[in-house]
Amino acid sequence: MTERLSDVTTGTDTSGPGRDSVDTPEIADSRKTTEGTVYTVTGGDWDEVLADAVHDERIVMNLGPQHPSTHGVLRLVLELEGETVTHARSVIGYLHTGIEKNLEYRNWVQGVTFITRTDYLAPLHHEAAYCMAVEKLLGVTVPDKAQAIRVLLMEINRISSHLVALATGGMELGALTGMTSGFREREEALHLLEHLTGLRMNHAFIRPGGLAQDLPDDAVEKITAFVKIMEKRLPDYDKLLTGQPIWRNRMAGVGYLPVDACLALGITGPILRSAGLAWDLRKIEPYCGYENYQFDVPTSNAADCFARYLLRLEEMHQSLRIIKQVVKSLPTGPVMVEDAKIAWPAQLTIGSDGMGNSLEHVRKIMGQSMESLIHHFKLVTEGFKVPAGQVYVPVESPRGELGYHVVSDGGTRPMRVHLREPSFVNLQSMPAMCEGGMVADVIASVASIDPVMGGCDR
Repeated sequence: MTERLSDVTTGTDTSGPGRDSVDTPEIADSRKTTEGTVYTVTGGDWDEVLADAVHDERIVMNLGPQHPSTHGVLRLVLELEGETVTHARSVIGYLHTGIEKNLEYRNWVQGVTFITRTDYLAPLHHEAAYCMAVEKLLGVTVPDKAQAIRVLLMEINRISSHLVALATGGMELGALTGMTSGFREREEALHLLEHLTGLRMNHAFIRPGGLAQDLPDDAVEKITAFVKIMEKRLPDYDKLLTGQPIWRNRMAGVGYLPVDACLALGITGPILRSAGLAWDLRKIEPYCGYENYQFDVPTSNAADCFARYLLRLEEMHQSLRIIKQVVKSLPTGPVMVEDAKIAWPAQLTIGSDGMGNSLEHVRKIMGQSMESLIHHFKLVTEGFKVPAGQVYVPVESPRGELGYHVVSDGGTRPMRVHLREPSFVNLQSMPAMCEGGMVADVIASVASIDPVMGGCDR
């Protein structure tokens, strides 16, 4: 039995066929050296393979999903000829969370806590789009103050998102001061959002019918201070990056995507506007009262990475312009619809310990009115019913058109929710931007797309 076993101590085959193979002429030639025996392996038809590959020296390179320059958990498979990219494709799905499917198992209000975690850099745009879709199915009109506050929060969120795009792009291209400055300014935006909504990210503050609660008493003071800081610091990016020759050379003329290619691929947002088309849903199809505010839609005809950088910088200035108008004309009144079957979240008040509900509210629903207790219990556990139907509601997120297609069968939970996520759609432009360019230009091109993989995979 042992005759047919290999000798594991030396790795040689001591079986019958193995011993016979020593005498065959097909074995590799060997020679003795000071380091031991060296074998010369020809590889069979290796000479013929080399002859075929003389004029095709292409290699396939895997970039990501752990690579620090692929803008998140994005995997790029590049076929290279020297330093030139001949073929590029993206591989997604590494951050899949099943959010769309999870929404079918939660009531309409609970869904807000899921969709705010898709594009984690623009959570308030997702909250607004989802709630606007639910409100369209319900047939309710949100109070003016809630609409204005939604605009305010989305524009603060747009600034923080563009700052991350600028900062991460700077990091990936070696401009580390741009990265530290971008995240420094982003902290100002997140501190303000935390003060206004209670959380830095994933706020779940915008609810179907309005808002979870009103703004704090000192909101105008805090917002005004934020605007002053940003108006002082944003011009520094022109001094730091815009005129910097290395920054300009890494981005100008790189990642070119003209307007016809954008339209063919369904590209929206700063990429489309960098190609010359002033398509912004806040102007084209106004929502939340955007038609009442004065702002410009910056465009460029360069259609390259540098143009997208300049547009995002200018869009932050326009967002500050909108924020100042909202603060100046902030309406008074409620922040939630009057229908008590929908308005539960906004009627909660905070206790003296900063948590939970006030004693007055608890005393009323627990001790004074059985109907109030039953109503409160049903709203919290089951939620309200939404009439059967389907709607599609788009908003202009920092990355382009973000749309929610919501289907209701008349129950307390969505039958289906599908996102038109701009990160997913815009990633289609990556091969068109990168093929024919250099490997280093791939990094700049992907950074200019600014994909958020949580929204792409969801």
